Amino acid sequence: MREDKPLAWLTNEVKTPPFSREARIYAGGLLRRLQKGEKIVMPDSRPMPSIGPGCHELRIEDVEMNKIWRIIYKITKDAIVIGDVLDKKTTKTPLNTINICKRRFRLYELAAGDDNE
Repeated sequence: MREDKPLAWLTNEVKTPPFSREARIYAGGLLRRLQKGEKIVMPDSRPMPSIGPGCHELRIEDVEMNKIWRIIYKITKDAIVIGDVLDKKTTKTPLNTINICKRRFRLYELAAGDDNE
């Protein structure tokens, strides 16, 4: 039996508030599926090659709070690494967010002694 991958939070968290209870539970369900090795596709997740290989963005619609949350993550051989959680107001990911996630993921890989690229 394959062991679930842990979540490695590099920043932020998914909690209520600012997420509504329903959005938090939905996000948690998606993260749990990732931990079990399931590949999640559109519209819930999309690849983020602008950040790097294995990087993706979960999309969490929060109707109650009138927001669309994004969870930027990277799948490594040992973990699901969370690089950022943000309320994205446009379809384009801010360049600052992309650069921050690139740096966080690279530092994680260096600290873990892992080079998944």
